[in-house]
Amino acid sequence: MSKISSPQIPVAAGASVEPGSLYPALFFALGTFAIGTEGFMIAPLLPKMAADFGMSVSAVATLVVVFTLALSLSSPVTTLMSGRLNRRDTLLLAIGVFTAANVAAAFASGFSSLLVARVLMAVAAGLYVPNANALAGALAGTERRGRALAIVSGGMTIAIALGLPLGAVVGHAWGWQATFLAVAVMGAVAFAGILAGVPRHGGGRPAVATIADRIGVVKQPQVRRLLAVTLFWSIGAYTSYPYIAPYLSAVLGFGEGGISATVTLWGVFAAAGVLTGGVLNDRLGANRVVRVALVLLAASFWLMAAATMLPPAMAQWPVMLAVAVWGFSVWAFFPAQMAKLIAAGQAPQAPVALSLNTSTMYLGFSIGSAIGAGILHTGALWGIGLLAGLSEFIALFLAKKSNT
Repeated sequence: MSKISSPQIPVAAGASVEPGSLYPALFFALGTFAIGTEGFMIAPLLPKMAADFGMSVSAVATLVVVFTLALSLSSPVTTLMSGRLNRRDTLLLAIGVFTAANVAAAFASGFSSLLVARVLMAVAAGLYVPNANALAGALAGTERRGRALAIVSGGMTIAIALGLPLGAVVGHAWGWQATFLAVAVMGAVAFAGILAGVPRHGGGRPAVATIADRIGVVKQPQVRRLLAVTLFWSIGAYTSYPYIAPYLSAVLGFGEGGISATVTLWGVFAAAGVLTGGVLNDRLGANRVVRVALVLLAASFWLMAAATMLPPAMAQWPVMLAVAVWGFSVWAFFPAQMAKLIAAGQAPQAPVALSLNTSTMYLGFSIGSAIGAGILHTGALWGIGLLAGLSEFIALFLAKKSNT
């Protein structure tokens, strides 16, 4: 290999990137976009999948419960186990497994094989996201680290805005199997981008948080209180989110077109909420943004619960308003909550706190989706919005306590 004559980092396929470049973060964002799309796309397709498998929607919702639980439990373990490995190779392994699992899901012969594929996706996603953030920050350097992390997270933000409606449109037009194939293509593009455009030995070997480091962060009372807020926020969010399609069908009589349009509305307002939440956090402070977002979120869920008592013609506008407020407020909360976690401890502890926050969030998603499935099985749709709003109210109470 020839010696490097300029201050560049060697990259696969003969390419190179300048030290401090943000280009690698763009390749990582392709992966987070694929992962985010897969995670969000399945909700509006549950009724269609239930019909194909001859199962109830609440039973098929096990796909959501298992995915979120597997990601929550596996991410801290796989991140710790892979900490001493080459970061780029770890990312290639993770996105490669994720892509292969989506192909397997598309050609699954039955529900059990699809469930196994979803578990593989979850483990791969839980390994990819923290490693992508770590390597993006290391390659970008101190001065551009914040922007690099924003780009990687931006892949998930775009998935919120586009992935959900994309999954609904593709799934309803060509079948739910096509959505997994579409995500597999996204994953393959991310794999190729990382392979060709990211330095294999760039970023050195960032320090890895040990189990003792993680326990040390959890021991801090303020961090525990904030993680409790995240837990109840996420429980409320996923008590309702996976079941938006059966809700719209039962309460408004919507078919596939109406469901696709509604989840597109949700996605647009969710993306606006992520971006606006960050801006308002800087202008108004994290505490105020968190409180207002949780109040709006609880109100939107309770409005959806009340709308189940109305005839479809009268319920449509209250439901559309609730969906828009729900999408906006549920993700406006997120950047402000992350800012509070970062400020809760010392700067070196921030990555550990944020990693624990992600695991807590997906644990809440798992609990919430299981609760929602149980309520859906009883047929009491109003109970989903009622309990989702109650969870957000508990999160609001805990958020106020965390400020004292």
